[in-house]
Amino acid sequence: MDLSNLKPAIGSTKNRKRIGRGPGSGTGKTSGKGHKGQNARSGGGVKAGFEGGQMPLQRRLPKRGFTPLNKKVYALVNLRDLELFDAGTVVDLEALGKAGLINKVYDGVKILGDGDLTKAITVKAHKFSKSALDKIAAAGGTAEVI
Repeated sequence: MDLSNLKPAIGSTKNRKRIGRGPGSGTGKTSGKGHKGQNARSGGGVKAGFEGGQMPLQRRLPKRGFTPLNKKVYALVNLRDLELFDAGTVVDLEALGKAGLINKVYDGVKILGDGDLTKAITVKAHKFSKSALDKIAAAGGTAEVI
């Protein structure tokens, strides 16, 4: 085996279709474009969504809503998910990532108050909901805003 006898795998390459090269090729005469009409012409064809002059679907339907340019997206973590950490540990972005609770930080991490917390832990995040702050304090832990 050396560079002089390398070949592509069998079936992985095809010869390009040579159109307009006689009747024996199967794509002679009109070159697979049929007879006359807009699509047979050079530069012919219609743009995507064109419906022959009828009002196209994307213009018939109403526009709806908008996307705010300054919207912040947070990775959300509930208090019930923080139960897996031992008491006294510091739960930061790195710890949340290792535990598989967040995949991507986006614009920050927000801790929500769904579920109960029974251990005193220190939680570091970008935002906290009011109920999450109350439940962390009730369990004897602390919440630090990064």
